[in-house]
Parts: sequence; structure tokens; C-alpha cells
Amino acid sequence: MQWETVIGLEVHVQLATQSKIFSGASTAFGADPNTQACAVDLGMPGVLPVLNEQAVAMAVQFGLAIHAEIPEVSVFDRKNYFYPDLPKGYQTSQMYHPIVGPGEVEIGLDDGTTKRIRVHHAHLEEDAGKSLHEDFHGMTGIDLNRAGTPLLEIVSEPDMRSAKEAAAYLKAIHSIVTYLGISDGNMAEGSMRCDVNVSVRPRGQAEFGTRAEIKNVNSFRFVERAIEFEVERQIELIEDGGEVVQETRLFDPERDETRSMRTKEEANDYRYFPCPDLLPVVLDAAYVDHLRESLPELPDEKRARFQGELGLSAYDAGVLAASREMAEYFEVVKDTCGDAKQAANWVQGELSGALNREGLSIHDSPVSATQLGGLISRVMDDTINGKAAKQVFQALWNGQGVSADEVIEAKGLKQVTDSGAIEAMIDQVIGDSPAQVAQYRDAEPEKRGKMIGYFVGQVMKASRGTANPQQVNALLKDKLDALC
Repeated sequence: MQWETVIGLEVHVQLATQSKIFSGASTAFGADPNTQACAVDLGMPGVLPVLNEQAVAMAVQFGLAIHAEIPEVSVFDRKNYFYPDLPKGYQTSQMYHPIVGPGEVEIGLDDGTTKRIRVHHAHLEEDAGKSLHEDFHGMTGIDLNRAGTPLLEIVSEPDMRSAKEAAAYLKAIHSIVTYLGISDGNMAEGSMRCDVNVSVRPRGQAEFGTRAEIKNVNSFRFVERAIEFEVERQIELIEDGGEVVQETRLFDPERDETRSMRTKEEANDYRYFPCPDLLPVVLDAAYVDHLRESLPELPDEKRARFQGELGLSAYDAGVLAASREMAEYFEVVKDTCGDAKQAANWVQGELSGALNREGLSIHDSPVSATQLGGLISRVMDDTINGKAAKQVFQALWNGQGVSADEVIEAKGLKQVTDSGAIEAMIDQVIGDSPAQVAQYRDAEPEKRGKMIGYFVGQVMKASRGTANPQQVNALLKDKLDALC
């Protein structure tokens, strides 16, 4: 039997506000446990929440970026459940009237096509605290610093059909929220994580299968791995005569498997009701229009401009536009050297390779965009050749110069383009290589092209790599052919 996978994601994005969604407590990461949870976050008697207007603005900006409906009125609800890291006994969320309505996100597929994933809605809510199990033998520690941190939960429709599509969708969401500046998207710090809903059904069947929800997956790679395991588990279970039960599962990356946590609750288990402490949020058209005008150029728009105006390939434009920091770095390189294609080649090649080897982000690159643009300019005007350019890049990476020009001067890497000087080196090499010259002279004309490499290597060695390779090849061929 052929099976079809059905996937939907609930992406939790921590909004980049300085204070929490209903209190003035700090949202800074890394503070000592329980030092950033105030009386409001803890639900102490006599305190009342005050909505953070910046969180509202960020949510609306996201909605506008995915072409979603922005309802005039949204309402906060109480989601009631007991858990040790939820001191109030309820989470303030938005169940029935979310701040962002239906929208869509476009993803790129491996075959070069695109697919639109529908977003059902996005709603504001507060985060809970964190239970810590690792450092307490036989006990659990509770850190309430995250309690009250503003989250935007983005709920997709079940439109994804593979683990790769799900990862591509998550990357697209990450790209949008970081472009907007509404989240740093740091998955390692919990700024972005997702719950993955997975089910399988016989291909061609209209109704969905029973889904399992995999909670709090915090990397693109883990999303793929969790889905692949879960799909295989469900298919094997059904084919062996069993039934998939609706439940919440946990992904264990060390064992590369999902494990059951608890049976899945239904919405009515949480006894949602409108929060009596918060008024409905009413957004007028002028406010929404103001936020629409403040939107930056978004990934899809930037990708289209890179292709249309700069002439980059779809692949190059997609890679460079995926991250706002990468796109901004590339544009400075391009403006400095004046050539978009050369800038794209260096950013995706030498620079990205070095960043990957060192495990660094573009933000932490030791080579600035201006430095790299200056280096490319020296290659383009034949001041240095490709081999020397790599030496200059490595020197800049190691902090051995403030500019490419400074490194070129200090290391004597300026390319020799004087024909007279190159001819003198060629004459010396030919004079020192009688046996190789004889072999060249006796060879069939069509085989001489491969044999010239020896002479080129000797000339480049004599020039310490600074001779212009194109001139060396042309002059060598003329001189050697004249001896035949």
C-alpha cells in the first residue's frame, strides 16, 4: 500500500520585546534562575496584566508579511491546566479570536518549484516557565524566568507532505521573522521552536489519519529526523494491525526516535474562556496601514530583485536572500566591488566555506563585507590572481590586515603583468628544461596543450605565484611553438 504523509506545524516564535507580554519584567536570555519573574508573571493576588503594545505591533507585522487577514478585534483567553512551571494555573492565549487570520507562506522545493503553505492563524500568548531535570537527582527544578515571555504561535494548515517540505516551511518562517526583526530566531536559546503534527493515510484517501504531536522540536534538522521516524513508526504500526492513537510525543535526538509523553488533550479539556483581566484588542485601519508601511523588503521580494535587477540565478538569489544578515552582507560586497556575480561567488564560496568550518554565523565573520569587496576588486583589476586572492582572504580572516591592499603590499602578492618580466622568466624556464622542450617539440600538436602545464607551473613557481596566468599561458605557447 502507498502511504501519504500529512504534516502541520505549530511554530512558537519568541518576540523580540525588551519586556514581557503582560509585565515590565525583562526578557533577556541567560539570567540566573527565577530572577526575572515578577508578581504579574507569577499571578500573585491583586496584580493585573497590562498588554505590551510592541508585541501587538510585531504580530500584526508578521500577519501583513504573509498576506494574512488582520481582524479588527482579537480577544485573549485563559487556557487552564496544571503544570509545575505554570504558577498561575492558566496560560493567557488567544483561542477563538486570534490577532492574525488566514495567510500563506511560499516555500522552495528541491526540484526548483515552489509551493504555498496555508497558515490557519497566528495568535499571541505568554510562555510558561521551564522544568529542569538534568541537574537535580531525583527531583525537578523550576525556572520561571520565561514565564510571561511574549510568543507568537503560528499554526499552519496540514499542507505539508514530506519532512523536507516541513523543514523548508520552518526555514521560511524563520526568514520572515528575522527579516522583520520581530525575533532573533535563535533556536538554541528557545526563541523559535515548533510542535509537529504528523499522520499518514492511504494515498488517495480524503480523510486524515490519526495524528501524533511531537512537542518542542528546536532545529531544522531535528524536525526532519523526527518526522521521518514518526512516519515510519505509524506505517509499521498500521501494517502490523495496530492503530495510531492521538497523543503527544517527544523527539529524542540521541536515540533518533520519538517517545510517548501523554495522550493528546482536546480543546475542551483546557476550559478556555475569555480573560476577565484583559479588554479585547481593537485595531483601526490607520494603525494597520502604518505598520504595513514600516515593513522592510521581505525575502521573496529581495530574491526577485536579486534575479531581476542583478541577474543572479534563482539558486544564488535564493541562498543569498534566505537570511537578512547574509543579504545585507552580500549587498555591501556587491556595492564595494561593483559586480554582483563575483560578489555572490565569493560570499557563497570562500566566505561561506570558512564560516562553516569554524561554525560561525555571517554576523561573526572575521572578514567584513567591505574587506571582501575590496579583495574582489583587486582580483577584477588584475592586481592579484586567484591563488593570491585566497592567500589575501586567509590573511584577512586571521586579522593580519585592515584591507586587501595592505595585505597585498605586505606579502608582495601584486600580480606581474609586465610582458617583458614574464618573458624573461619564460626564457629562463625553457633554457633550464631541454628535455621537456624536446618532448614538447616531438609530440603531436593535439597533445601539446596538456604538456604546457609543466612549463606554466615552473614559471608560476619562479614568480612566486604572482605572474598573470593568462599571459603566461599565451606567451609560453607562442615561444614553445616557435621552437617546433
